[in-house]
Amino acid sequence: MLQAWSRKIAGTVLRKCCCLRVDFRGSARSCSTKGDRVLPRTMKLDSPQFRALFTPEVKELVDIFKRHGHELRIAGGAVRDLLMHKQPHDLDFATTATPTEMKEMFENEGVRMINTRGEKHGTITARINDKTNFEVTTLRVDVVTDGRHAEVEFTTDWHTDANRRDLTVNALFLGLDGTVYDYFRGVEDLEKRRVAFVGDPAQRIQEDYLRILRYFRFYGRIAVEPDSHEPETLTAIRENVGGLARISGERLWTELKKILVGNFNKELMCRIVDVGAAPFLGLPESPDLHEFCKVCDASKQLEPQPVTLLSALLQNESDVTNMHNRLKLSAYERDLALFVVAHRDDKSSFGDRLKPFQALLFTTKGKVGDVQEWICEVLKYRADAELLERFRCWDVPKFPVNGNMLIERGLRSGPKFATVLTKLKELWFDSDFTMTADELLEKLPGILAEVKTSSKSKKA
Repeated sequence: MLQAWSRKIAGTVLRKCCCLRVDFRGSARSCSTKGDRVLPRTMKLDSPQFRALFTPEVKELVDIFKRHGHELRIAGGAVRDLLMHKQPHDLDFATTATPTEMKEMFENEGVRMINTRGEKHGTITARINDKTNFEVTTLRVDVVTDGRHAEVEFTTDWHTDANRRDLTVNALFLGLDGTVYDYFRGVEDLEKRRVAFVGDPAQRIQEDYLRILRYFRFYGRIAVEPDSHEPETLTAIRENVGGLARISGERLWTELKKILVGNFNKELMCRIVDVGAAPFLGLPESPDLHEFCKVCDASKQLEPQPVTLLSALLQNESDVTNMHNRLKLSAYERDLALFVVAHRDDKSSFGDRLKPFQALLFTTKGKVGDVQEWICEVLKYRADAELLERFRCWDVPKFPVNGNMLIERGLRSGPKFATVLTKLKELWFDSDFTMTADELLEKLPGILAEVKTSSKSKKA
């Protein structure tokens, strides 16, 4: 029966992934115990993606651990990807060797170690053949958790390490001989496209509340139905969602970006709002989900940036500021969100619909390259593929006046300087970009008089 289970897993995963065959050889075993040890289900993996892992550097790393009698396995996401017939981009290794043992071993082998910051958490980074860096982490058990980080102790028990991981599909290990070690039915969950926490969902979430967003991110990567969550999982998330307040904005935004560009982004964001997470992400308590879903559907093929999609949930500049303060967006992302919210509903008074966006390029404060990208994002938001293509193909003319020309004519830097420059750009734009520098500078006295009059009337 268990052998049949192994064959069923192999066949079903392959059909759903539409990939080449993976050969699971040998028998699959239920998780059982032997003394105090928990035995995993095991199976053999033999696929082109697995064989492609063995670069000279990986082989050298494996040989080093063999020579020194320490067990080494691939851990986590790379195992999951291989079982789904995807080539992993990164390899994370786990080992029974302690950090001290690894340091001694690598020193004896003449291997350079870099980035020692991870050592207290059990991670040593080795640079093999002065070409490839590998992170190798000692098996760990969480001793104290505070909802954000954990204090760990080292162990040699693979089951104990697997038990501290977030999701069953991420709690898999892969021996370098192709043996998959599965302690929590992660392979079965992967076959069913089921996303489940290891053990008690509430306990896993309380160890690190970021796991709420990680759950939704991996749901988008693994599930085949857009909104088929298990009720007990959603209950645990709802009951613990307030813990997101303890997570740094940078960590939240890293996960949220991946959700927004992944599968089922529309459904997952609706579910994230439904479980009460919005205020803890710097979003309005009742964000505009209708607008968000509309933008996701209409702009999907145009691939808008994550912050562009997120802007659909916001109403005004104040909402953008609140989101930025919570998620710690980059200055570019903050300004992009402000730009999208300000211009997504712009109406054109020109015969040519491209004209107002051309004007924005020269009247918006910011680097020209950045503003070009922001305008493209607005057009993606509006799902205006035709206008987006026209704007991208437009050969942007160079504004003929520069700041030095104004300084030579007695202007000093400051608010008035920027105002004068903007008005010159407006004149140039109205001439369809034909006015020369001399022609524009001839208008300078009139512009200065206009600015002076405007300044006096404001003071009055």
